Amino acid sequence: MFRRRRPLMRAAVVGGGAYVAGRSMGRRAEQNQQMEADQDDRISSLEQQQQAPPQPDPGPPAAAAPSPMVDQLNQLAALHQQGVLTDDEFAAAKAKTLGN
Repeated sequence: MFRRRRPLMRAAVVGGGAYVAGRSMGRRAEQNQQMEADQDDRISSLEQQQQAPPQPDPGPPAAAAPSPMVDQLNQLAALHQQGVLTDDEFAAAKAKTLGN
């Protein structure tokens, strides 16, 4: 009678071990699949962000580009404020620029 029990017991132990190993491998496979799905989602979102960068707000319409005369007057005013030009020199250069 003992002889008959050993093969059954051995089969039960081997079968139980295989069952536990199979479940463990199944859980790992599910975890790997979940990690891959999460990674794919993150990659997809990053690709979408790179493909369509947000457009900056245009803001208020830009004023007309300053004319060379305005630039020259600004330079003269800066020189006058720095003390490079006297009041008389600034007035003369301004009148010359404006054509008066």
